[in-house]
Amino acid sequence: MSVLTATGAGVRHHRRWLVHGLDLRVEPGETVAVTGPPGSGRTSALLALARRLRLSEGSVEIVGTAALGHVPDVEEPEPVFTVTEHIRERLALLGRRRDEQVPLHGLDPELRGRDLTPYQRQVLGLVLATLNDPAVIALDGVDAGLDAAEQASLWALLDAVTAEGVAVLVTAREIDPSLVDTVVVLSDPRTGEPGRVTVMTAGESE
Repeated sequence: MSVLTATGAGVRHHRRWLVHGLDLRVEPGETVAVTGPPGSGRTSALLALARRLRLSEGSVEIVGTAALGHVPDVEEPEPVFTVTEHIRERLALLGRRRDEQVPLHGLDPELRGRDLTPYQRQVLGLVLATLNDPAVIALDGVDAGLDAAEQASLWALLDAVTAEGVAVLVTAREIDPSLVDTVVVLSDPRTGEPGRVTVMTAGESE
């Protein structure tokens, strides 16, 4: 059974379509990347697929819950909280023991939110998102500010998450199609048809 189904989904912003008529099915353990140039609406598309943004048309259905990893201006670390404090607060909100042991994947537990690198923000966001045992996790800008080694490390963590049956949605300016099951390509708002979406599955080319 698909964990996420988008049917004719669309998002408008200031009378312009960012996403128009998106049809997508995501199975447990699959990874979907939303790509496109700056201004194409990658973050809006991601939030819409995670049911965190109101659709202008169509529907998105999720079986289970969706959790946000790092999404700038939406889901970010608290500047003065340490890594440990972020985790304890999230555990408390979920009604779980605050002293529960949680894998940190190399994060310094005493590092404060304001001092986290882009890579560390992504890792912390992923750690926090997995605490809710979601069916879907969404992360924004997985290539933003990360060097090649950090991107490889993050993708290894994402692979471990999908191996547990969790579907992962990410955004990136560009993506290696071999890393994901499906690529959703948004059109360039300066040159392309507004809202045009191209969906490619593994092995396909645009």
